[in-house]
Amino acid sequence: MAKFLGSYFHAMDHKGRVSIPARFRKHLRHDTEDALILTLGLDGCLYGFSDEGWQQVEERLSALSFTQQNNRLFVRQMASHAVGLSLDAQGRIPVPKSLLEKAAITTDALFVGAINHFEIWNPSTYKMYLEASGKTFEEIAETVLL
Repeated sequence: MAKFLGSYFHAMDHKGRVSIPARFRKHLRHDTEDALILTLGLDGCLYGFSDEGWQQVEERLSALSFTQQNNRLFVRQMASHAVGLSLDAQGRIPVPKSLLEKAAITTDALFVGAINHFEIWNPSTYKMYLEASGKTFEEIAETVLL
């Protein structure tokens, strides 16, 4: 199981490519066209999954009842924005323009490890997201780690 940990800043190049952090790359397959799956994330970011991680997401999404409207909407959003990407020789991926626009990523990208996947943020959006929560790490821990 991949463990994506840490946070890293990387610049986008003029072709919409960004280098995947080396510590994240080691959890991705390099012998396939779909080294990673990138899709729309929550809270204004993008989600990146290893092949194994995406298979788990697919299993959970497939188990949802399609008779529930929210389930259908969520599955459509996750699946319709998902794209399999391969790493080039420098460890870069070409991020689709539509996903860059959804996450408002232009020149810089912040990679945030989230254990079983990673997130790609516009650094300013991530900072505002953390500030908007209005809670300290300790306050969040009290409710999450009961």
